[in-house]
Amino acid sequence: MRAARSWAFIGALLLLSAALAILQYRWIDEVSRAERDRMQASLESGLRRVAAEFNTEVSAAAVAPETRSKLLRAVWIATPSGASVTLQKVDPQTGELRPVEWPQDWQPIRERLEARLSGGPPFFTGRAFSTSGPPDVVEVPRFHFEGQPGRPSESGWTLVQLDTDYIGRVAIPELLQRNLAGEYQFQLAVAEHPDERIHPAASLNGPADASARILDVRPERPHGFGWRRGGPPGPADRGRWLLSVRHRAGSLESVVQRARFHNLLVTTSLFLLLLGAMTALLHFTRRAQRLAGLQMEFVAGVSHELRTPLSVMRTAGHNLRGRMAEDTARVHRYGELIEQEAEKLTGIVEQVLRFANTNAGRTTGPMEPVAVPALIEEALEADRRTIENSGCEVDKRVAEGLPPVLGDASTLRHALQNLIGNAAKYGREGNWIGISAERDNSSVVIRVADRGPGIPADETGHIFDPFFRGRDAVAAQIHGTGLGLSLVKRIAEAHHGSIAVKSGPGKGTEFILRLPAASNGHTDLPS
Repeated sequence: MRAARSWAFIGALLLLSAALAILQYRWIDEVSRAERDRMQASLESGLRRVAAEFNTEVSAAAVAPETRSKLLRAVWIATPSGASVTLQKVDPQTGELRPVEWPQDWQPIRERLEARLSGGPPFFTGRAFSTSGPPDVVEVPRFHFEGQPGRPSESGWTLVQLDTDYIGRVAIPELLQRNLAGEYQFQLAVAEHPDERIHPAASLNGPADASARILDVRPERPHGFGWRRGGPPGPADRGRWLLSVRHRAGSLESVVQRARFHNLLVTTSLFLLLLGAMTALLHFTRRAQRLAGLQMEFVAGVSHELRTPLSVMRTAGHNLRGRMAEDTARVHRYGELIEQEAEKLTGIVEQVLRFANTNAGRTTGPMEPVAVPALIEEALEADRRTIENSGCEVDKRVAEGLPPVLGDASTLRHALQNLIGNAAKYGREGNWIGISAERDNSSVVIRVADRGPGIPADETGHIFDPFFRGRDAVAAQIHGTGLGLSLVKRIAEAHHGSIAVKSGPGKGTEFILRLPAASNGHTDLPS
């Protein structure tokens, strides 16, 4: 019933975990999409600010070229002369005008200006730059009033050539850094011909995250016409150049995906940590329940173990008080019986006390070199009565020249007594107990074996647990408290050694106790 409830709880926990995982994935996906939209909107808004600031700076420099802005490379003045337009270049040092010929690639600009002289549309109905000709040259008209009041006409033009190198190296990066959150690559190209680069050194490593048109120059318009220097901002598609940006860490989508992956990783780790904690809690709860059950069985077993010798001793004492006291042979037999049962009681009490001491951290006493042959002899002598009662033959093989082990002789003897006693109790069917000791590098290995029924595979991993007793031992009513092998393991570990078991149904059992050998002249345990 308890196992069914545990499995039901585990199933409910797994279903809840799956539901939480699905909700977590969907929530992070929605958050990622919202973050991508937010970053895209923020990027586009920042690019609009970049375009507005750049247009304002270029307009101010073009309207007042005498300020010698770093944005400008050279300045020309185009003046009407009859039906044509003459060109003069401004000397950057003196400001004087020097007549020059129209460059060949400026012919589209010249033709457009001459068309304005012959009645073409005025500037304020068109753009501040030509859609043909050099992409780095901007024409800015100068106005005067003729005819109807408030109706301006173009009296000449200022042609400025932008310093694309300075703009690409300094101006645009500064604007991007000031208006965009994050590090971005950028590319400048002609808006009508995106393959024609304005600054060759500026390029993207992939598709752009966002683009904006820039270089929409607004001249100073007459006050009476309601205009001001720089003019009102134009539509987003009026810029002559195309500014494209891409995040340095990759595309905006890849940045969002990385953030999404990191969020998934963190939340999944937290989720797994929570799931692991819940699983560990369930495991420890079940283990505590099992331990509580074993403790109850231990209390019942110890009570039985104490009751039996006490009952025998009480009966023997009662008989000795009666007529049997006159029978010397019976008195002698009852005395031996009382002695045997007293030894059992002493063993049980000693084992419980040792277990309590190990739980309190007092497993061993003072450490000193202990001779292994003498240790084995003392353990065999202490278990002599148990071995004789079992009818087992002892096969002892101790290698010569064994080094001593460093430890507490009393504690080690107790561990060996327990192993030998178990071999006598559980392996009596084989009528044989094997004890051997040999050196293995820097350790001494002591083996205690029997030819009994062996230990079932499902119990092998629990035999060193406190209070554990096998099914066969309980069914056969073999005396024991379930503490012996647990104490042996703790004693071995306290001596920086180990205990292992080899067994199988019908194959007997062998315990291997490995203890570090004592170094010559040293009495400290190895670290």
